[in-house]
Amino acid sequence: MGLNWWDIIAMQPMINTLIVLTKCLFNNFGLAIIFLTIVVNAAMLPLTLKQVRSSKAMQALQPKLAELQKKYAKDKQRLSQEQMRLYKESGVSPAGCLLPLLVQMPVWIALYQAIMHVLAVIPENLLGLSKYLYSWPVVYSALPLPNEFLGLNLAVGNNMLLAILVGGSMWVQQKMVMTPTADPKQQSQANMMLWMMPMFFAFLTLSFPSGLALFWVTSNVIRIAIQYSVSGWGGLVKSAPKKQADQDRDKKYKQHIAEVEKLPQGADIVAPSLTQEEGLSHGESGSKWQDRRGGYPKSLRAVRRQPRRGRGHRRKRG
Repeated sequence: MGLNWWDIIAMQPMINTLIVLTKCLFNNFGLAIIFLTIVVNAAMLPLTLKQVRSSKAMQALQPKLAELQKKYAKDKQRLSQEQMRLYKESGVSPAGCLLPLLVQMPVWIALYQAIMHVLAVIPENLLGLSKYLYSWPVVYSALPLPNEFLGLNLAVGNNMLLAILVGGSMWVQQKMVMTPTADPKQQSQANMMLWMMPMFFAFLTLSFPSGLALFWVTSNVIRIAIQYSVSGWGGLVKSAPKKQADQDRDKKYKQHIAEVEKLPQGADIVAPSLTQEEGLSHGESGSKWQDRRGGYPKSLRAVRRQPRRGRGHRRKRG
């Protein structure tokens, strides 16, 4: 039986690359899986970044979308129109999250199938592996591939440590992109998915070969690093309780500065009515709330303008 188009453009390159990498990386199939996973992620990095940024933009719109749903709950057509208008004004496309993922899926499927074939978990896979091999001497000299990696047999499953690593890394990744919502129903569904998906993949890890689990762990760690570079820890770390208060203080400060700039030259400037606690520094970059004595910005505490020297200036007593 000949090869179909999927085998030619996806399976063959992945399988032969895995075999050659194993030969080059000290005859270690585990290192080959990790290295190829990193290379594939690096090749798809632009798409991954686009997906992550689109997801972040969608998360930022969730409060406004929730307001629209509440306002137009009885008018579905108007709700759809207002949502599309909001997407257009914000420059966010709902397909921006889905399209990059759809492009990446065939690559992940090919890599998954290549690992399963090369591991030759069942005799049928070992017999059928030859039809995927290129006629390269290095490919045939590397076979059969060793299955041992850090004391693990990559051809068998039922490894509890890898199951925990797969489930834990997937939970961290999902938690980072999780956005709190005021709707109890939506929050309940999000919490359920947060736990169900990691538990499901952890269960699959116990059933599938450990080589596939190694691929999942590596992919999850890379995605966590990419997600962190774009949006930090996100929902994984709760915001400090006083963060909103700090933002309000900055807003109050900026409003006062705007009022000060409108005053004529030489006018007395009254400092904003802030308590001493409000005047403390909260450590945000570029903030001017540094004064611990006057309870308001140091730059405003001494802004009372003095008359220029010359006419009208009080002379020193002799």
